[in-house]
Amino acid sequence: MVENTEEMNHTVYSNGSIQNQNGVLEEKLDELRALIGKAEGDPLRIVGIGAGAWGSVFTALLQDSYGHLRDKVLIRIWRRPGRSVDRSTAEHLFEVINSREDVLRRLIRRCAYLKYVEARLGDRILHADELLKDGFCVNMIDTPLCPLKVVTNLQEAVWDADIVINGLPSTETHGVFEEISRYWKERITVPIIISLAKVMGGLKNVYAIGAGMVAALTNESATSKSVYFAHCTSEMIFITHMLAEKPEKLAGPLLADTYVTLLKGRNAWYGQKLAKGELSLEMGDSIKGKGMIQGVSAVKAFYELLSQSALSVLHPEENTPVAPVELCPILKMLYGILITREFTVPAILQALRDETMNDPRDRIEIAQTRVYYRPSLLGQNP
Repeated sequence: MVENTEEMNHTVYSNGSIQNQNGVLEEKLDELRALIGKAEGDPLRIVGIGAGAWGSVFTALLQDSYGHLRDKVLIRIWRRPGRSVDRSTAEHLFEVINSREDVLRRLIRRCAYLKYVEARLGDRILHADELLKDGFCVNMIDTPLCPLKVVTNLQEAVWDADIVINGLPSTETHGVFEEISRYWKERITVPIIISLAKVMGGLKNVYAIGAGMVAALTNESATSKSVYFAHCTSEMIFITHMLAEKPEKLAGPLLADTYVTLLKGRNAWYGQKLAKGELSLEMGDSIKGKGMIQGVSAVKAFYELLSQSALSVLHPEENTPVAPVELCPILKMLYGILITREFTVPAILQALRDETMNDPRDRIEIAQTRVYYRPSLLGQNP
C-alpha cells in the first residue's frame, strides 16, 4: 500500500469521484457511530493491537480512508517500545526513502528526514515505534505506509477504545489480552474486538521457517521452492478447514500473507540461518536484532493441537482413523527438527522427496470435500 498524504484528502480534488468516495466513507462511519451510540463531538476510538505486517497494514488502511475525519474518529496503533533497528535495516530503509519522492518530501516536511541520514551513517539508533509513526513497518520496510498515531503504553491504548483490532500473532494474543482485560474491569460496556488472523495467522510462521530451510539447502532452487510451496499451502488449507467454520474467507488473505512471509520475514530468515549453520537451536527462539521467532512455538502448538488422541480423520489411502497431523508431513518434520530435535535441518528435503507423501492436490480435495471443522479444537462450542 502506498502512503497517502493528508493533502490528498483535502486539496487534490479535481476529480469528483474521489470526493464522492470520501462522502460514502463518511456516511458509513456515521452509521457505525450511530450503532455504537457515539455522541456528537465524541470521536469513535479505534486501536490496533500489534504492529506486524497484518496489523500495520490494516490500521494504515483505516487511517488512509478515515483519518481526515478527525472530529468523528481517532485511529491509533499499539506496539511494544524499545525494539531497535540494526544498521543494515537502516541503510536499506534510507535507500527506500530516497527512491520515493513522495516519501522523501513527506519526511522533509515533517522535519524527520535527518534522523534517517544519521541512522544510515551509524550515528543514531532508530526504534520500531518511531519508524511506525513515520509510516514504516519493520516487517515490510520496502512498502511505506501512511504515518500512524503510535502508542507504546498498552493501558493508554485500550482503556477508552470503542473498537480493538487484534493484529497479534496467535502465540501472543492470550497474554496481551489477559493484560488488557484487567484494564477493562471497571468499564460498563465491552469494546468490539476484531481479530485479523486468529489462530490462522500463526500458520504462515510455521511454514516460513521450512521455506527458509529449503531455500538455503537448495541454493535458492526455484523448483524446490515451488514444490515446498505447493505442499505447505495444501497443509495450511487442510488445517484451516479443521479450525475455521468458513475457511474460504481466510484463503485470500492467508495465502497472500503466506507468500510474502515465505519470501521475506524473520521466520524465513531464521530457517535460512539454521540451514547455513549460522544459528543453532541451542541459541533459542529469541534472536538479538530480530526479536521472537514466532514460528518455533507455533510449530509446537499446531502439532500438539492436531495430534490429540481424541481427534481422528480417515486416512485417504488406508481408510483408517489417524490423527490429523499425520496428513501434514511438513508440519511433522518441522516438529521433529525444531522441537524434539530427532532430525537435522536437511531432513526437510527428505520430507519433500518422500514418495508416500500425498499429492498436494489430493490433500486440498480432502479438505474441501469432507466436513472436518472441529470447533472444540479452539475451545469453541459446536
